[in-house]
Amino acid sequence: MKGEKHALVIIDMLNDFIGPKATLRCENGEKIVPNIRKLIDFCHEVGIQVIHVQEWHRPNDADFRVRPVHAVRGTWGAEFIPELQPEEEKGDYIVRKRRHSAFSYTDMDLFLREEKIDTVVLTGVWTNVCVRSTGSDALYHGYNVIAISDACASQTEEMHVSGLRDLGIFGEIFSTEEYIRMAREKFGAKAV
Repeated sequence: MKGEKHALVIIDMLNDFIGPKATLRCENGEKIVPNIRKLIDFCHEVGIQVIHVQEWHRPNDADFRVRPVHAVRGTWGAEFIPELQPEEEKGDYIVRKRRHSAFSYTDMDLFLREEKIDTVVLTGVWTNVCVRSTGSDALYHGYNVIAISDACASQTEEMHVSGLRDLGIFGEIFSTEEYIRMAREKFGAKAV
C-alpha cells in the first residue's frame, strides 16, 4: 500500500443518486452504504482524513445538456444521504463540485496539499464516471490512488467492473476488509 498519509474520499453519496426517489438512482449504490460507513468509522478511529464530495450544480448547469437535472445546490437531491452525513466535528471536509472529477475547479488539490495527504482512497458512485474521473485526476496531480471495490458502485455490474479496470491501471484496488487490515498494519493505532 503506497503513501504515508491517506484520505478517504466519498463521492456523491447524495439523495439524487441513492434511494428510490433519486433522480439518477444508482441502485447498486444502496448496497455499498454499510461498507462506506465501516470505512468512515475506521478512519475516524485511526485519524485518516475523511472527505465528502458533493455535486452542487447551478440550476441551469451545462451538465444538464447531457444528463437529467440533479443535485442542484440547496435542494434535497444535493444533500448527503442520512447514513453518511459529514461529521465536521470529527474533522470531515466537504468538497463541492460541478463536474465529474472532485479535482475539477474545486479546492480538492489545495486541501490535500495543505494537509500533506499523498494518497486518496476512493469510494462512492458511479465507479465508471465520477470515481474514475476523480482517480485519474488524482494521478495527474501526483497522488497515489486506491479504489475500494466493494465501496464503489455503478448502475450495472458491467459499468462497475469497467470503472475498476480503468482505476486499476493507475491505482490499487482493495476490498473494504483488505484496506482496513492493511491500513491498520501500516498506520497502527493512529494514522496522523
